[in-house]
Amino acid sequence: MKNTWALSLLLWITTTGLCSGQGISRDSVNQILKQAPAFTIYKDNYIITGTTIGETPTSSNSDVKYQISFKHRLTNASLPLNSYLFLSYTQLAFWDIYNWSSPFEEINFNPGIGLGKLLFKDGKLKGSLALQVEHESNGRDSIWSRSWNYVSLSYTMLASPKSILQLKAWVPFLYKTDNPDLIEYIGYGQATYIWKIKGDKLVLDIRGRKGTSGWKGSLQTQLNYKPFKSGNAYVTLQWYQGYAENLIEYQQRSSMLRLGLAIKPSTYLFY
Repeated sequence: MKNTWALSLLLWITTTGLCSGQGISRDSVNQILKQAPAFTIYKDNYIITGTTIGETPTSSNSDVKYQISFKHRLTNASLPLNSYLFLSYTQLAFWDIYNWSSPFEEINFNPGIGLGKLLFKDGKLKGSLALQVEHESNGRDSIWSRSWNYVSLSYTMLASPKSILQLKAWVPFLYKTDNPDLIEYIGYGQATYIWKIKGDKLVLDIRGRKGTSGWKGSLQTQLNYKPFKSGNAYVTLQWYQGYAENLIEYQQRSSMLRLGLAIKPSTYLFY
């Protein structure tokens, strides 16, 4: 019980530090890494449902979208260059629940392994770097198979006392057989901006990608409202506009508005 309260206090300090922009000391970070669980949320975990904007909702243009994402820190003690080894896994599913037999249209699998490094300035935590090798595929065969591999580098920083900015770039490899023009639709990177409009009560997430061809790309906007004082569960409204929301139809433009529940990570800087 004593350790549980200590861990809860440390996580509260972490979240408060991120909200206030005051930063967390290096000693506090080391203590958090020693006591915090190695297995934690990576990206948002959510289940949302909605339909195509501008069309009358039907069983063919409405669906359920859900995401499961977690990471596992393999080392508590830092490696060379004060880095940490971690595994990540994200699964994104599109479920045609309103059609007869409720089939899954597609499930995208995204495992990865990486090195994370925390960044300090004047003894305070200011951001993090992550170098990863990732794979993404839909587990299909024949003409429906979609997959690609890439090395990614992401930089996450406290942009302001109430906001976090993440820049992520990738170099793809071994992907041209299934989807040779994928980069035209997703580009070579993405930018994510998280704005805590009212502390942890109301949070806005915006993620943008620019493809290499014309105006191709995507913009995902997510407004999150936390109805309870404790916990990290949110009511989420998500709008996806653009290409490559999933792999199997990456060449098709979509505009989907969905509403549901999300569980968000307590911090975006730790691995």
